[in-house]
Amino acid sequence: MTRRPRRNHTPVFKAKVALAAIKGEKTLAELAQQFDVHANQITQWRSQLLEGAADVIGGDARPEPTVSTMDIKTLHAKIGQLTLENDFLEGALSKAGLLSAKR
Repeated sequence: MTRRPRRNHTPVFKAKVALAAIKGEKTLAELAQQFDVHANQITQWRSQLLEGAADVIGGDARPEPTVSTMDIKTLHAKIGQLTLENDFLEGALSKAGLLSAKR
């Protein structure tokens, strides 16, 4: 038995197959034969379509930002603190003659 080369299906094709599976007019075996894909693949595409349907219709559900507001405030405070320290050290080193004037 020879293996068939790996196929990449377009999102339109996947949606078409998943919608046919959701309709329930044909069994998974019939759909698999009709579209020439494995029944497990049809089941996976069907579940992906059902999970993503709420995002398409609702539109309200947005992913949470990766950095919370509190983290941003603390990071800005840290940036301010480090800037102040750098300015202080630059002035002190310049007065002592240890900082080059090429900066």
